[in-house]
Amino acid sequence: MKESIVDKRDIARELARKYSTMTHDELDTLESILVPMRFAKGDMILKEGEVCRYIYYVERGLIRQYYYKNGREITEHLGEDHTIFMCIESLFKEEPTRLQVQAIEPTLVFALPKARLEEVAMHNVNIQILYRKILEESLIISQQHADLVRFETAQNRYKRMCKMSPQVVLRAPLVYIASYLQMTPETLSRVRSSTLMDD
Repeated sequence: MKESIVDKRDIARELARKYSTMTHDELDTLESILVPMRFAKGDMILKEGEVCRYIYYVERGLIRQYYYKNGREITEHLGEDHTIFMCIESLFKEEPTRLQVQAIEPTLVFALPKARLEEVAMHNVNIQILYRKILEESLIISQQHADLVRFETAQNRYKRMCKMSPQVVLRAPLVYIASYLQMTPETLSRVRSSTLMDD
């Protein structure tokens, strides 16, 4: 990962551009609550049994959110540069999560502590809007994934993912992509080969 200093102010601006316009004072407030975190490839960001207390913004890197079912790892989410992730049930119920989050590349994250975010949102309408938009986006992404595996054929699942998250398709190990799309690595290989022939 190319080392460059990423300023908390830049991240506050980035979040404001993406989710809500902000006054100078609101940017100051948002900047003050951001917590930078660096993870090496393979590091755990959140483990099963921990309580998720942050909304995470991936500035650069790649993460996977997964859980165990019958002794197998099931990938639920793959997040890339400039995207948000959280364990939403754990975050709001303040209960231990059954999910795990791992960095699959060297990853720089800026975390928003939920408690502080809610505190400052009470006094800053644009931060309130940012908070709501982040939650809306998270719910939409969950719904899109649920619909993808519910309604689409294996080939269409892969095509949709290529369109929606091309960087993830290029960078994530195939075994995680296959798990995310709820297919075996063998099926994914066949689907990829036929998709390439179609193009």
